[in-house]
Amino acid sequence: MKLRSIELEFPRIDAAAEFLTGTWGLAEGERRDGAIYLRGSGELSYLVGLFEAEREKVRSVTFICEDAELAALSDRARFSNRPVRSVESQDPGAGHGIEIELPEGEVFRFLAGSGSVSPIEGRDLPFKLTHVVLSATDAEASGDFAEQVLGFKVSDRTKGMVFVRCNRSHHAIAFARAGYSSLNHIAFEMSDMDGVMRGIGRMRDVGTAPVWGQGRHGPGDNVFAYFIAPFGAVIEFSTATNLVDDDYRTGAPEDWTWPENRIDQWGVSAKDVKAITEAEKRFRFHRDWQPDAA
Repeated sequence: MKLRSIELEFPRIDAAAEFLTGTWGLAEGERRDGAIYLRGSGELSYLVGLFEAEREKVRSVTFICEDAELAALSDRARFSNRPVRSVESQDPGAGHGIEIELPEGEVFRFLAGSGSVSPIEGRDLPFKLTHVVLSATDAEASGDFAEQVLGFKVSDRTKGMVFVRCNRSHHAIAFARAGYSSLNHIAFEMSDMDGVMRGIGRMRDVGTAPVWGQGRHGPGDNVFAYFIAPFGAVIEFSTATNLVDDDYRTGAPEDWTWPENRIDQWGVSAKDVKAITEAEKRFRFHRDWQPDAA
C-alpha cells in the first residue's frame, strides 16, 4: 500500500493550478468534469486533485493497494462502526475500493486496480507525496484507529505528533496534537537535497521565503522546507525520509527532544508559528456522501 494523492476543494482552483505547475513544480495531468489533476515526475497518475467549491475542504486522502490488501481492509472497516462506502474512482488512474471516514471526519480512500502513467524525464518535479499531516483533537485515538482498522503502524510519537506508516517509509500520515481537526500540511518528495534547495530557490524568486526551514526533522530524518501556498494550505518540499522495518522501535516523546531554541537536527531552521498555525486551520473536513447500508 502507498499514499498516492490528496483531493482538495476551494475557490479559484485555476490560479492554484498555475502556481502549483509553475513556481512549485508539478505538471498538469488531466482536466475532467471541472477538476484539475496535477502530477509529479513519477508513475503515479496524479498527486493533487483540485475541485472548484465555495469553501475549503479536504475531500479525501487516497492510497493505492493490492486487491488482497483492499479485501482485508474492507472487512476491518465495515466492523469499525465508522461510515464506509464502496467507490469506483472517476479520477485519473481509476480503480475500485472504499472510502472510510476517520474518527475526526477525515475521509481516506483506498483503491485497487489503479493505473499508472509514464515518468517525466529531465524536469525538477516532485515525484510523489511523501506524507500528509492532519491536525487532530485526539491524535492518540486517531493513531489507534489507523493501526487497528486501517492496518497502519505507529512509527513514532513526539510531543507534537503521532507518525504512522503503511509501508517501509517512516510515515505516510501523521496526526498533530492540535486541539482541532484540519489539514496540517502536504509534503512533496523531491529526488534529493538539491531538488529541495532548488525548490526553495524558485519560491524565493517570487518573493516567498520558507515559514519553516530549511532543516532536517527528527522522526523520519527527512530534509524539509515549509511554505504557505497562495490558496492557503501549508506545503512542504521534502526528501530522504527514513525506511524502517517491522522491528523498528516505536519512539516516545522523550526520545525526540532538542536543546533549547532548536527545532530541527541541524539547529538552523526558523519557524513562523503564527502564520503556520493560521494556515493549518484553513482546510477542514465535512463528508457529503452517504455510507453504504449496514
